[in-house]
Amino acid sequence: MPFSSYRRWSIRLLVVAALLASAYAGWRHFSQPKPLQVSVVEVDYGRVEATVANTRAGAVKPCRRAKLAPQGGGQIARLLVKEGDRVAAGQILLELWNVDLAAQVRLADEQVASARARRLQACAAAQAARREAIRQRQLVAQGFVSAAVEDKASSEAEVQEAACRAASTEIDAARARADTARAALSRTVLKAPFAGIVAEVTGEQGEYSTPSPPGIPTPPAIDLIDDACLYVTAPIDEVDAPRISVGLPARIALDAYPGQHFPGRVRRIAPYVLEVEKQARTVDVEVVFTDPKAAKHLLVGYSADAEIILESRDKVLRIPALALLEGNKVMVLKNGVLEERQVELGLANWEFSEVRSGLQAGEKVLTSLEVEGVKAGAAAVVKPKK
Repeated sequence: MPFSSYRRWSIRLLVVAALLASAYAGWRHFSQPKPLQVSVVEVDYGRVEATVANTRAGAVKPCRRAKLAPQGGGQIARLLVKEGDRVAAGQILLELWNVDLAAQVRLADEQVASARARRLQACAAAQAARREAIRQRQLVAQGFVSAAVEDKASSEAEVQEAACRAASTEIDAARARADTARAALSRTVLKAPFAGIVAEVTGEQGEYSTPSPPGIPTPPAIDLIDDACLYVTAPIDEVDAPRISVGLPARIALDAYPGQHFPGRVRRIAPYVLEVEKQARTVDVEVVFTDPKAAKHLLVGYSADAEIILESRDKVLRIPALALLEGNKVMVLKNGVLEERQVELGLANWEFSEVRSGLQAGEKVLTSLEVEGVKAGAAAVVKPKK
């Protein structure tokens, strides 16, 4: 074969070989699975808490709330507050028409004054009669008058003293009548039993206010709230209730203030389990705000959640709760390969779990467990942050 032809065939063979090698390299590149892109966190030290939380939304409630109404019915003569007003303890809120009762009070006071005047008169007469009886006794001793005269004077003195005592008793009776009249008058005046804010007013001046008949609830004339002291009542599952005790710290979260937490403390645990149809059995727990100033701007009735802290530990090795697989296992990214690891856990909540063994600080655990193809031995790389 001529040298030129041999050269051409050699070049062709080299080109074909290069094409085959390139094709094989491309096949190898595209046939091998790409490493999974996963999210990881480093195992580090921090605080871990064991907590329980309410099963349904709780509510913010005032420590004191009174739905007030006059003890008797009548026409509203004076309505001295409106919704949103702040009132002091003992302040008059509402007054019914009571001209007749006020007149009876004045009449009773006059009767007390009249009884006092009669007592003064009767007691003065008794004193004069007693002095006269003493003089007559002296005259009898001197022989100037008979014993009958002295006896008559002594009897008169006793009668006048009895009249004095009777007049004193009449004063007590008149005072009792005056107290009765004032009590009747006070039933027409509605006063604030404590300082607070008027939440609702039912009725207007000139309208009639009537008390609730037995068994028939009617709206109160005035709904008064003491918003200086607030607490949260929340239902806790009956399974968690035995672990809760009065005095435990808590965190309060409100839908109206997302991302903000208020410190609290367990004040009361209901002594019974609440049975609600088609719902889990729960125990109501009351959590008070430990910082009243922080809760001062809150409104009664806000929906609230209470997370009660049963136990806490600081500076312990921890991992996010979303990194856990069933059976207390995690996926560790090591040298570009996923490795399944068994761990021993301590305290745990919905956010973090304490690691007692199985991991070391700085190791990277997988948090994107939902990624398809995640398993032990799979190649993986850390997903770049956007």
